[in-house]
Amino acid sequence: MPAKQVLPGRRPSADKTAKPGAPRAPRAGRGVLGRGRPAARPGRPAGGGPLTRLRRTQRRLRRAWDRPLTAYYLIFGSSLLITVLGLVMVYSASMIKALQLGLGDAYFFKKQFLAAAIGTGLLLIASRMPVKLHRALSYPVLTGTLFLMVLVQVPGIGVSINGNQNWISLGGPFMLQPSEFGKLALILWGADLLARKGDKDLLSQWKHLLVPLVPVTFLLLGLIMLGGDMGTAMILGAILFGLLWLAGAPTRMFAAVLAFVGVLVALLIKTSPHRMDRLQCIGVTELPENGLCWQAVHGIYALASGGWFGSGLGASVEKWGQLPEAHTDFIFAITGEELGLAGTLSVLALFAALGYAGIRVAGRTEDPFVRFAAGGVTTWITAQAVINIGAVLGLLPIAGVPLPLFSYGGSALLPTMFAVGLLIAFAREEPAARAALAMRRPKNGRPRTGQRWKSMRRRVKKRPSGER
Repeated sequence: MPAKQVLPGRRPSADKTAKPGAPRAPRAGRGVLGRGRPAARPGRPAGGGPLTRLRRTQRRLRRAWDRPLTAYYLIFGSSLLITVLGLVMVYSASMIKALQLGLGDAYFFKKQFLAAAIGTGLLLIASRMPVKLHRALSYPVLTGTLFLMVLVQVPGIGVSINGNQNWISLGGPFMLQPSEFGKLALILWGADLLARKGDKDLLSQWKHLLVPLVPVTFLLLGLIMLGGDMGTAMILGAILFGLLWLAGAPTRMFAAVLAFVGVLVALLIKTSPHRMDRLQCIGVTELPENGLCWQAVHGIYALASGGWFGSGLGASVEKWGQLPEAHTDFIFAITGEELGLAGTLSVLALFAALGYAGIRVAGRTEDPFVRFAAGGVTTWITAQAVINIGAVLGLLPIAGVPLPLFSYGGSALLPTMFAVGLLIAFAREEPAARAALAMRRPKNGRPRTGQRWKSMRRRVKKRPSGER
């Protein structure tokens, strides 16, 4: 018989002479299994082109970011990695300094490790505390910090280090810097103040928005500047602007406060030859004849000699007396020298992840206190990291502020870890995050995920062999 003619544009009909039960040939445009998956076009890989794979990756990242526990894991994981890497670099950067002082090579590392252990306890406590208890602590923390900052200026109690009188001796080698706790106190108290005024619809009025937030901030700034700590004062100013911005301050008022603070900072720099010298070291890459900018130039030397992957952990040359404060303010330069560009970019990525997660927590909450507090903590950590790293790179004047969670210094580490615990507590308070965490808790002594896995295996065993 002649073959059946097929009209153009139509598919051939199924073979009616085929025996019942015989396997059908797969249709055109479908996979081998005939389940609707399109076959690959000629000349194109089965997984799609680069643009398709890029879009698929973007969708996966977006789905991962939208998960309820993403911010929780980002804050906890990034802060933990920064602290652990900071402990390693503190040991590497401080061993030569400790040996020069006649101490053991792990002297500064042991003190930092003790502070990190205490800070971890504070982080866990803060992460488990309810929001109401955080708000209740705002006034006691502010009052205690102001009291300690006043004691710093009392002769015989306050201790001066490197020309700045911002320390209180606790006996032996342990010192306390109350101004570091002033950042946490301002955030807790300011967030509670703005939240209570927001509940009464008072933030639309200038006097309620500025008073008493700005006067109390200026009181803290005045006590800090009496000790000569310009760097910490800059961080407190950044926190103030962050709180005002989150409270919806008008542009005119925001600009007026910024102009006033700018004029005040200019006067403080102009009247201090030491601060003027630091301002002149921005962008300097070679030592001038007058011997200034030694620290800034050697910080650039350390970063430049690191290359892509560094000279190796512990193999820094600049820490052998060339770079002052190698384990505190300029620890980022030693990181670049020993771990290279890869190490410095890793640190930047961790801080970016921590800041991005903090912004997510502040943006997704409906509680005004949580929004102000999370935004204040994120502003604090981000601004301090930018000022420290910018000074090491020669883009900003040397302000003398440590790199958060990374540099040596227990007084800076303890309040910062408590603040990270705040962010973790706020991330756990999201309704979707609470539901997700409840699903992960054990039930009847056995995790629910294990029960699901067992029930799934039981269903597979009961299924007939032909359905597998």
